[in-house]
Amino acid sequence: MLNYDYPLFRPPTEANNIILQITYGCSHNSCSFCSMYKSKKYIVKDLKDIFKDIDKLSSYYPDTIKVFLADGDPFGVDTDKLVEILKYLKKAFTKLRRVSTYATAQNILQKSSKELELLEQHHLNLLYFGIETGDDILLKKINKGVTSPEIIRSLNKATEAKIKISATVILGIGGDKHSKTHIKETANIVSQTKIHYLSTLQLGLEDNIKDRFYKNFGNFVELNDRQILNEQKELISQINSTNKIIFRSNHASNALHLSGTLPKDRDKLIYQINIALNNEYEYLVPKSYRGF
Repeated sequence: MLNYDYPLFRPPTEANNIILQITYGCSHNSCSFCSMYKSKKYIVKDLKDIFKDIDKLSSYYPDTIKVFLADGDPFGVDTDKLVEILKYLKKAFTKLRRVSTYATAQNILQKSSKELELLEQHHLNLLYFGIETGDDILLKKINKGVTSPEIIRSLNKATEAKIKISATVILGIGGDKHSKTHIKETANIVSQTKIHYLSTLQLGLEDNIKDRFYKNFGNFVELNDRQILNEQKELISQINSTNKIIFRSNHASNALHLSGTLPKDRDKLIYQINIALNNEYEYLVPKSYRGF
């Protein structure tokens, strides 16, 4: 099979789909909470090598309908090159319906609306997007490289081009000091955009990045499970979206797994959180079983 350049990451929902590595690493690679690509230098692979990988994959999985482009942010690749890759994918996988990848606000804003529409027309129609937080103070502290207005503009720009967004938010990323503004401003971003999917994760820091993360906060006090659940409840309560959002809180880091559709299931989700708050030991995933 393929000689992937490891470590290799993909969203949980892409577990059964083809992974095509068209870049190595992440072009931003400065987020203080993330350790995913710290061992890699950002490189865009040569087209001929990408085409060879596609040929190999199509010989094994000719009926593929979904492909995920790795590594960190292939959406930053020049549009002309992306279109060539997408055309080759469609030729190799005649049943192809969806191509997805990670994307940043920077990636999206660098492309014109016409470029986004062109990519969507060639089946690149789902982007995994880390909002993390809507609080501008926190965005600066975690070295996200963008502001909340830029996040809103980028998400709306993508959805206007009919590209679906699967966004993530990190509960607890502001510690106890920034908890209220983190949730308020994050709910504001979701409410001002038309994302299709929303997932929440709980903050998890690997040992080799903890010092880098903490240094921008000073005295950072992590939230316990009860505080995390209250953040979750407040986020769900404060989101005021006019479109349907498929909501999930089923990442391996989560103490409580939830699923529903907002705004329809808002009351049900809040009820489930309240039940868990009153019966922690019965409903919460033990910490030994969680990961990031």
